[in-house]
Amino acid sequence: MKISRLAAAAAVAGSTVLLVSAPAFAHVTVQPEGTAAKGGYAVVDFRVPNERDNASTTKLEINFPTDQPLSSVLPQQIPGWKIAVTKSKLAKPLEVHGRQISEAVSKVTWTAEGKGIQPGFIQQFPVSLGMLPEDSDEIVFKAIQTYSNKEVVRWIEVQQKGAEEPDNPAPVLALSDAEDGHAHGSTASTAAEDSHEDSDDAKAASATTEAASDTDSSDTTARVLGVVGIVIGAAGVAYGVLAGRRRADAS
Repeated sequence: MKISRLAAAAAVAGSTVLLVSAPAFAHVTVQPEGTAAKGGYAVVDFRVPNERDNASTTKLEINFPTDQPLSSVLPQQIPGWKIAVTKSKLAKPLEVHGRQISEAVSKVTWTAEGKGIQPGFIQQFPVSLGMLPEDSDEIVFKAIQTYSNKEVVRWIEVQQKGAEEPDNPAPVLALSDAEDGHAHGSTASTAAEDSHEDSDDAKAASATTEAASDTDSSDTTARVLGVVGIVIGAAGVAYGVLAGRRRADAS
């Protein structure tokens, strides 16, 4: 079941989907696969529509915020697209799982090796992210979309509270509160938890097998000793009878 869920997610994420309703996909957005909980990991999809009738989207650049550096950024390979990951030095190193990290991914670039995103279609670019900030309700990314006719659209405008949506809004990832102090819902964290649980199950199964083996061994030993006791007892009885007959013959 777990493998099938991951395979289905990868198949959907790597596909190009027909843009049915243009107003609903008017700009580059980012959505989590499941939930993106504070302090956890998540797989997110950057959704890029082609808004032109006479050109294809051939390049996408996603810039990551330097004030909210992420220790892990893993883009998924997509057929027909080349990926370049750019890292930058951090002004303040991050401490993750007891180790210091002095650099983090600052940009991921996808470049089409073929026709790219053609007119009337939308493409999803999946990325695994973590650890997500614990002290923020959202992460703002800046996206740059390049078309085959050399036109460049910069999705970098930050939505201001109480103001109308800008013409070229930046993709925003909303973060949910962690449940019971532990972040759930992402493919990466679920896979890690499943691996840990499988390891524990294997250990429990091994212990059960060893206990059963010990029990079988004890039962076998007891049965052998019982048989030996019966044989010795029978031999004693036979010896007693024989000795009695010899005394009777002698008298």
